[in-house]
Amino acid sequence: MYVLVEEISDLTEQIGETGKTVHELEKAKKTVETEKAEIQAALEEAEGTLEHEESKILRVQLELSQVKGEIERKLAEKDEETEQIKRNSQRVVESMQSTLDAEVRSRNDALRVKKKMEGDLNEMEIQLSHANRQAAEAQKQLRNVQGQLKNTSLLNTKKKLEADFLQIQSEVDDTVQEARNAEEKAKKAITDAAMMAEELKKEQDTSAHLERMKKNLEVTVKDLQHRLDEAESLAMKGGKKQLQKLEARVIHWFH
Repeated sequence: MYVLVEEISDLTEQIGETGKTVHELEKAKKTVETEKAEIQAALEEAEGTLEHEESKILRVQLELSQVKGEIERKLAEKDEETEQIKRNSQRVVESMQSTLDAEVRSRNDALRVKKKMEGDLNEMEIQLSHANRQAAEAQKQLRNVQGQLKNTSLLNTKKKLEADFLQIQSEVDDTVQEARNAEEKAKKAITDAAMMAEELKKEQDTSAHLERMKKNLEVTVKDLQHRLDEAESLAMKGGKKQLQKLEARVIHWFH
């Protein structure tokens, strides 16, 4: 009887221990379920964060691609602008060179014309001097004839001398007229030569001005090329800085 009571007591104690264990298991189960729910929520949050980060990465990649495309487009535009400036500058230089060559040819032609006119003027002065000498000689002969007429009484001699005088007078008149014509031509030639000299001076001034313009344009072209090179360098540096900023943002998002 005592043994049975002891067994019942042991069973009762075991039942109590079992109940306590069941209670603890229930409590542990709730704890596990709570932790499971928290882990599930954290997992869902992590998945949402991951999707958000993936969206950011895609957006950054798109921005990066756009920046690269914009940089490449700007560089291509700069290359085209450079070539266009070079072509325009070459055309301007060639045009100015053609104008300068034409001015040089005109100046040389004017110099040749001036030399020819100076030669013609010199020839006219020689002819005028010769005509003046002929006129002086005719006057001298006339005075001699008049003196002979005073010293002779021969009529035939007088008539002959008068005829000679008339002929000489006519020749003198012709010579004087030729001298006057030559003098007029000489004056006109001098005037034309002065005008040609003035035109030549203007052409020389124009030629010098065009040469200065050519040199200034060459300096401007070199300056534009230098500025363009600097702009391309700045564009490359700016593009690299933007890429570095985007890469830094990506690294920051992942960390």
